[in-house]
Amino acid sequence: MNTQVEIIPFSPDLKEYIKTLNKEWLQKYFRVEEKDEIVLSNPQEEIIDKGGMIFYAKYNEEILGTVSLMKVDKTTFELSKMAVSNKAQGLGIGNKLLVHCLAVAEENNIKKLFLYSNRMLLPAIHLYEKFGFTEVPLGNVSYERADIKMEKIMT
Repeated sequence: MNTQVEIIPFSPDLKEYIKTLNKEWLQKYFRVEEKDEIVLSNPQEEIIDKGGMIFYAKYNEEILGTVSLMKVDKTTFELSKMAVSNKAQGLGIGNKLLVHCLAVAEENNIKKLFLYSNRMLLPAIHLYEKFGFTEVPLGNVSYERADIKMEKIMT
């Protein structure tokens, strides 16, 4: 039995997981917005084909977490669609997904990562802060649930 959390890249046979994992937390705290529905239903077209990346956390042969790096331009990506299954809370999966994204950003010469979140999601905010993300002005945001924008300049 593999008790290690393994981070694996997107493949078409795993496309449903980005949707089910994200919907689970969105429905718990907010609602699934139209933009979520479009991206989550078409991860290949909306993320991968546009130069982005999707990763999954696999534990005991089960996909329990996901995160995406959505391309804005060559050196700027949005850290997005991060979700960890309720039953996997406490395994450090969010932590591992973030570590992986930062390593990938470094390998790919990505200079800036940013994300949108909500202040009520304290564990998530603390996790981002731990990894060096700092709050920046919200600006024009396309999600109604987003009330904080954070970014990390890669050095």
